[in-house]
Amino acid sequence: MNLITCIITDDEPFARKGLQGYVEKINFFDLKAKCEDAMELSEVLKQQPVDLLFLDIQMPHLTGVEFIKSLQNPPKVIFTTAFKEYATDGFDLDVLDYLLKPISFERFMKAAFKAKDYFDQKGSSDFEMGYMFVKSEGKLEKIVFDEVLFVQGMENYVVIQTVNKKIITHSTLKAFGERLPQRKFIQTHKSYFVAYDKVNSIDGNMLDVGTNHVPISRQLREQVIQLLINKGNK
Repeated sequence: MNLITCIITDDEPFARKGLQGYVEKINFFDLKAKCEDAMELSEVLKQQPVDLLFLDIQMPHLTGVEFIKSLQNPPKVIFTTAFKEYATDGFDLDVLDYLLKPISFERFMKAAFKAKDYFDQKGSSDFEMGYMFVKSEGKLEKIVFDEVLFVQGMENYVVIQTVNKKIITHSTLKAFGERLPQRKFIQTHKSYFVAYDKVNSIDGNMLDVGTNHVPISRQLREQVIQLLINKGNK
């Protein structure tokens, strides 16, 4: 069984402890960290990408909603809050669920299984097979993840650069990125996903990927470099 890695973020110690107790009762969750606010969470995510966030909305300095909107490629989220008026904001961000405090274990279980269903469905198709098919020039092309160097978004099209060829398919980068296994790819720019193991060097704000040069955005640079270094050291 694949575990769902997660982080709890809440500025209230009692709330963090309560959620931790719930998470530890669920055998398909793997709790990686507990954070007091969005600023701490941001630092943890640079070192430890996860599948799911249990995220309080009303926090000092930066709300949960503001934090998620600031990320290029955020993990899935289950919002936790004492204020039901934030529900609309949560669902507008395509979160998995919205838990109103005080949270009962029964209600938490429903959210947990909703998350499990989502990740089971996401992981049972392309990721486990190691490849996917995309439509290109009137036919279905097989894309083997281990052969992909990078993916570039160009408005409503995506360019997939493999070690042998370039394939163009009709899709947004966001939709295509959701089909890529996170263990193999990282978003380096609003228009690019890159395969971790195909990066040869980092030169300023550019990555050398094969014979190609892929940009790193200023906002993502620190996170990208840390993740590449950590991946290489494992």
